[in-house]
Amino acid sequence: MRIGGIVPFTTIDYPGALAAVLFCQGCPWRCSYCHNPQLQSCLKPEAYDWAHIISFLKMRQGFLDAVVLSGGEPTQQSDLVESVREIRTLGFKVGLHTAGMNSEALKAVLPLIDWVGMDIKAPFDDYERITRIPQSGEAAKKSAKYILESGVAYEFRTTVHSELLSKSDLKRLSDQLLAMGAKHYTLQPFRSQGCENSNLSASYLHAWDEELLDELKKSFQTFLIRES
Repeated sequence: MRIGGIVPFTTIDYPGALAAVLFCQGCPWRCSYCHNPQLQSCLKPEAYDWAHIISFLKMRQGFLDAVVLSGGEPTQQSDLVESVREIRTLGFKVGLHTAGMNSEALKAVLPLIDWVGMDIKAPFDDYERITRIPQSGEAAKKSAKYILESGVAYEFRTTVHSELLSKSDLKRLSDQLLAMGAKHYTLQPFRSQGCENSNLSASYLHAWDEELLDELKKSFQTFLIRES
């Protein structure tokens, strides 16, 4: 695993658990609102070798409940399955943050995952506007389907900036998720911290209103607004 950063302790990245976060190096998408652009390149040397990670986790046994693999994009790591197995042998639950770009790698690791948070960027037929990668929505839709079929605990979440997603976009996206059988959905505002797109940082407005929020609350079993 190519690890570009560590958060040694967090209460917000794995629901209901004390966790550490390992940030994987490398992501092929170029979302304009990305707040971890330093993790996009797969050519940068990793900040921590895997032996260091295992040593770190052994020191956290009995203190942490879970380890979350984030990024970057964890499913781009060729040894993801083996690494997750090694983490589990230390007694930790494993969470996964993913954008779903590598659907077959996600499918392979899902049986070993306890919870997954998937970023849903836009209506699936309009993904390129966010990711700047043609046909990226097809992989994301397939990944969302695999998550729903797996029975693994999950959260679908969408980052919202008014210049990227309108109210009608959010309504169309939520309808697509509901049609797939999704029950858990979260909206989160754009974060300017780390974002290299100064235009987005200067013009930020979210795109939801009370009417849309009321509809989403009624439609999903769990619907949240993450304000930070």
